[in-house]
Amino acid sequence: MNSDYQDIFRTEGPLALALPHYAYRPEQALMAKAVGAALARLTPLIVEAGTGTGKTFAYLIPALLSGRSVIISTGTRTLQDQLFRRDVPMLAKALGLPVKIALLKGRTNYLCRHRLDLATQQGSLLGPERGVTRMLARVSRWAATTKTGDLAELTDLPEQSSLWPSITSTRENCLGQECAQFSRCHVFDARRNAQAADIVVVNHHLLLADLALKEEGFGDLLPGAEAVILDEAHQVPDIAAQFFGQVWSVRQVQVLMRDITAELQAAAIRAPAIVEAVIAVDGYLDRLRFALARGAGRQEWSDLPDAFLDLLPDIENALSDLAVQLENLGGGAGTANCSRRAAHVANTLAALRELSDDSGLRWVETGTTGMTLQFTPFEIAERLREYVESRPCAWVFTSATLAIGEDFSHFAARIGLAEARTLRIDSPFDYANQARLFLPPRMPEPQDAAFADKFIDACAPLLQASGGRAFLLYTSYRGLAEGVRALKARFPEPPFPVLVQGEAPREALLNRFRELGNAVLLATGSFWEGVDVKGDALSIVAIDKLPFAAPDDPLLKARLEGIRRRGGNPFFEYQLPQAVLALKQGVGRLIRDFDDFGVIVIGDPRIRSKAYGRVFLESMPPSPVVSESAVAAQFLSDRLHPRQRAAPADAESLR
Repeated sequence: MNSDYQDIFRTEGPLALALPHYAYRPEQALMAKAVGAALARLTPLIVEAGTGTGKTFAYLIPALLSGRSVIISTGTRTLQDQLFRRDVPMLAKALGLPVKIALLKGRTNYLCRHRLDLATQQGSLLGPERGVTRMLARVSRWAATTKTGDLAELTDLPEQSSLWPSITSTRENCLGQECAQFSRCHVFDARRNAQAADIVVVNHHLLLADLALKEEGFGDLLPGAEAVILDEAHQVPDIAAQFFGQVWSVRQVQVLMRDITAELQAAAIRAPAIVEAVIAVDGYLDRLRFALARGAGRQEWSDLPDAFLDLLPDIENALSDLAVQLENLGGGAGTANCSRRAAHVANTLAALRELSDDSGLRWVETGTTGMTLQFTPFEIAERLREYVESRPCAWVFTSATLAIGEDFSHFAARIGLAEARTLRIDSPFDYANQARLFLPPRMPEPQDAAFADKFIDACAPLLQASGGRAFLLYTSYRGLAEGVRALKARFPEPPFPVLVQGEAPREALLNRFRELGNAVLLATGSFWEGVDVKGDALSIVAIDKLPFAAPDDPLLKARLEGIRRRGGNPFFEYQLPQAVLALKQGVGRLIRDFDDFGVIVIGDPRIRSKAYGRVFLESMPPSPVVSESAVAAQFLSDRLHPRQRAAPADAESLR
């Protein structure tokens, strides 16, 4: 076996034999060589691999051939399932390797048989949600036949269903070996399978929960691993911040109160004092929500009203007293677990109340589904570095967006690995011929009231030339609403279908966009990344403004304050690099295949008028820049004429 894997990637090699339309790409072989070296030396590596590199296979092949125990962590369930169900088995077969592979999700993805029994007994306590009783019966029938207990098998169970927490366990409410259903526990089975596997596919939330010593199962993931490969690694710093902070939620306490009632019923215990205490806690929670006059959103701790803050010690004391009463009850494993959970949520609330504002930022977030009290530390890089360095294995971080130009220092600093080896691999796509970057002239400043209309006016000639086929991506929900209004005003009877984020679930909108073939989708947030539309259906990606994060976001404030405290420059060290990486993600939606083409539109005039705009421009794909809409429209027209196209490359060959 050559260390550069040329015998694997060559045009007569095993990949070419296994994959129709396989094509050798030197970028893919280069990345595989670097990953193989990191696995051999057990050293950290950061790789930015441009779209089309085939980075999935570029890390899977060295992982499979290394003979090491490897954890592969992804940012999305979609990629996690793709790796487990398709990519790894197919590659293992092509390479002739007998590999044991396991899929491991967080415990809230698996059915808990004990909690299903409790939910069945609870009846009316499950809540007023329509159809919940019928769905519970559906879950019970499925529970009798499932082998994995993975709730993804229940495709008709909505992720936001109120039933979900009633049929899954958390680290706090799991009874462990005291559970009567322990021998049939799906979480334990999944962990046991993972410990015996060569390749374990997890997600970032599960991996980082283990790193933060908040492991979600019965044992730590990492002791047996010799390598950890993190795909979609640009998400890691923000996810890590969640696990290095503190969270206390109203819903967590509500579920606990419901579980206490259910456990008393299951054990046939009459305890009027405990029932009264549960009712009292529920009353405190109602008063807590009422004390915040504002609607959904985030409020910093210093802005919270006294009526809200004064209730917190009362809730803490009520939960502590309830823990003592349950402990003295002696009702068995279920009530004993509820006692421990009551003490835990009381202690978490006490810790949040007593935290120093010198160490991080505290805030309250209120939404349609509940309320959370949160704390995030100013700096997490040092803690993340300690966790990584305390485990002697290879760490590989990869994504299409990790570097600012050629510079990885921003991402490397955020994960605490400033000395890690880095590698940047350009996309193999021919952006000079496949794409144009259109910067509309004479655009007003982003805060100008006329901006939304002018942005649509700039896009209109392109939309007419392409007959739709566009993503209009916005940096805020307010901008999205203004964009929808402006598009309707410019095209009262649009000659193309118009889809708007929020009208249907994300995947349903994307499927509809692909099926229509000429739609215009207006969206924000989650549509900036992880979206893959190949072919003529997407020929324009238009972005309204440079994606600087909202300055009033408490998480952003915490990070900026941490930089200020060590004497750094928050704008140039954090805000600008993060905006550049976000823009790269959005722009990356356009060219997804070797036959794709299109126009990138950036409406924000600051990309040319501000000195920092150069940083954005230098991070864009190497496409010709045009300033006239007629030129951009002609580019689209020329390529949308009927073409005799070769058969599309097999999707697997591009991984």
